[in-house]
Amino acid sequence: MTVDELKAAALQLAPQARADLARELLSSLDELSEAEIEQLWFEEAARRDRELDAGTVQSLPADEVLARAKARRG
Repeated sequence: MTVDELKAAALQLAPQARADLARELLSSLDELSEAEIEQLWFEEAARRDRELDAGTVQSLPADEVLARAKARRG
């Protein structure tokens, strides 16, 4: 099973089951070493850079992102 297939299957779960799965997955990251965490952040940054280069996402100014986040918090 690929990650995309797993993700699609997980999204079909009931909300409580998805929350339980998310909690467990997040907790599993606590066991990573600093080097592993650094590698994951590097991979995420590279993925985001590829998306920007491909034009599949657009960047937003930080102040706009922060304003949206504040508005969502109420």
